[in-house]
Amino acid sequence: MRLPALAKREAAPDPSDAAVSKAHGPAGPVQFRLVRYFTVASLVAFAVVAAAFAWFEAKRSDFFRDVQEREGAFFNSTQDQFARRQEEAALRDLLAIHEAGNVNLTRLFANALWERDFAPFVARAASVPIDHCRAIADVVDAKGKTVAPPEKKACFAEAGQRIMALPGFREIDAKVVDSMKKTSVFKIKVFDLRGVTVYSSEHAQIGEDKLSNAGWKRALAGTPASELTHRDRFSAFEGVVENRDLISSYLPVLGPGTDRIVGVFEVYSDVTPFLAQIRGTSTQIKASAAANREKVARVSEENQSQVEASSRVQVGSLLAVLAVLFGVLFLIVRRADGIIAAQELDRDQAHQQLAQSEKMAALGQMVAGVAHQLNTPLGFSKSNVSLVMDQLDQLATPVKVATRISALVRQVPGDKIVLDVGRSRGAIEAIDAAPEDVAAMKEMLGDVLRGIDQMSELVVHMRDFTRLDRARVSEFDVNGGLKSVVYLAKSVIPNSIEVVEAYGPIRQIVCTPSQLNQIFLNLIINASQAIEDRGRITVATREEAGYVRVDVADTGTGIPPEIQERIFEPYFTTKPEGVGTGLGLNVARDIARAHGGDITVDSRPGHGATFTVVLPFEAGGETRAAA
Repeated sequence: MRLPALAKREAAPDPSDAAVSKAHGPAGPVQFRLVRYFTVASLVAFAVVAAAFAWFEAKRSDFFRDVQEREGAFFNSTQDQFARRQEEAALRDLLAIHEAGNVNLTRLFANALWERDFAPFVARAASVPIDHCRAIADVVDAKGKTVAPPEKKACFAEAGQRIMALPGFREIDAKVVDSMKKTSVFKIKVFDLRGVTVYSSEHAQIGEDKLSNAGWKRALAGTPASELTHRDRFSAFEGVVENRDLISSYLPVLGPGTDRIVGVFEVYSDVTPFLAQIRGTSTQIKASAAANREKVARVSEENQSQVEASSRVQVGSLLAVLAVLFGVLFLIVRRADGIIAAQELDRDQAHQQLAQSEKMAALGQMVAGVAHQLNTPLGFSKSNVSLVMDQLDQLATPVKVATRISALVRQVPGDKIVLDVGRSRGAIEAIDAAPEDVAAMKEMLGDVLRGIDQMSELVVHMRDFTRLDRARVSEFDVNGGLKSVVYLAKSVIPNSIEVVEAYGPIRQIVCTPSQLNQIFLNLIINASQAIEDRGRITVATREEAGYVRVDVADTGTGIPPEIQERIFEPYFTTKPEGVGTGLGLNVARDIARAHGGDITVDSRPGHGATFTVVLPFEAGGETRAAA
């Protein structure tokens, strides 16, 4: 397990850069705007609700209109059926009444004329043969109907002439015409049991064969058969009449005092006045029905208008309620958004304070290391300078004696001078200096100079690390920056950890140098903390697909997969309480993303971890703006 080692990877970035994670990360999440989201979402939701309600109201109105139309159609159909059935009932009643009247008329007619006049004449007419006429075959006309050919019609017409020539015909005809004058009966026919017309008030029809006539067959069977017909021209007792409505009835004739059928009568009654009255009544009923339909349609339209007006009122009321509800919710959400924004601000401030505290702790550790590096040259420089100063005190007398001898040499022109050492013998004899002392002092002062060079180099690297002279966006040598970071990081990295630098040839990039130095220091310090004993840290650079790639690899214990998914989350850390805040890697990745790059990790437990930083040659627009 590498949990303890992973916890050490949380070096704190520059607090001034912490805001990058919020303001400049192009790959980071866009700030959620609650009020705008609520406004759009609620307006869409309210619009959908209003549209759905309007649609339901429209459907309700359509349903009501459909019901009205169906009710109107049913009412109209009922009125039409009522008028039609009333007319049909009136026609049936008219037919039944006149059929009954014709039956009575037939009975009276038969009682008055049949036994004395018609029975003997029908018996004589039976002697006229017609079988040879019926033997003539029928033909099919152009319309596909079966009709009698001309010769068959001529044969029956000849038979009719023979019947009219029988004795008693004229007397019977006169009695019939005299009896039916001034009545509603227009025509009378008499058929014998063979179906031959033995008498007709229209003489041209005497001799016709009715054997296949359905009405004659029903009457022969004892059942009267009547039908209502309209004739444009009709030969009646009074002459030819036009446009008449007639009821024709086939009526059985019973023998006096018996139920035996002895013949068939066909009576044509004029019902034109009655039918005109029925039709007039039907017309009035239809006119009343039409007026009722108009009233129903008008009432339906009024009801429909009221329903539509009610729907509009309801839709308007709903819209008003939704508008009020939206206003109330908008005020609530805006207030809540203000509270959330204040809490977010407090969280960001706490975030920055935590980052600052972690940064100060890391800087304190690095300053302690730098101070240690400075203290060594400072210590031996101070010691050497003290020793040199002591030696210089011992050289003061020899220098003074040498100065006086130099003055005498300048004063005496000759090559020889006389020295009076009486007064200075003690001081001269006390001189204990040798040429080796001067060489020793020069060596100590050389050590001091080298110490000063070391301190100067340390200061240069610190300056390059902080880049305070170039805090804004500028061209940056990543390799040079890494060298400074590694130099400073070595001050806090244990000596048991080897740092290998493998820098490839790369071009300068445009960035904020101080922010990138902070990323590199964070990763290197984390890598050193991930190694529990001896190990190696490798810092490598190269160009790859238009990007600069920086790899920081360690030989630590690795990172478990379940932890890798969370290492860039803010405030995630496995360090002991009070050590680290869990913001280092999160802020470092946000800085990289703000530059248009990213940070990824590749690790297997037991095989160390490699953090890779990829950066474009041109920093993102957000970083330029931030700088």
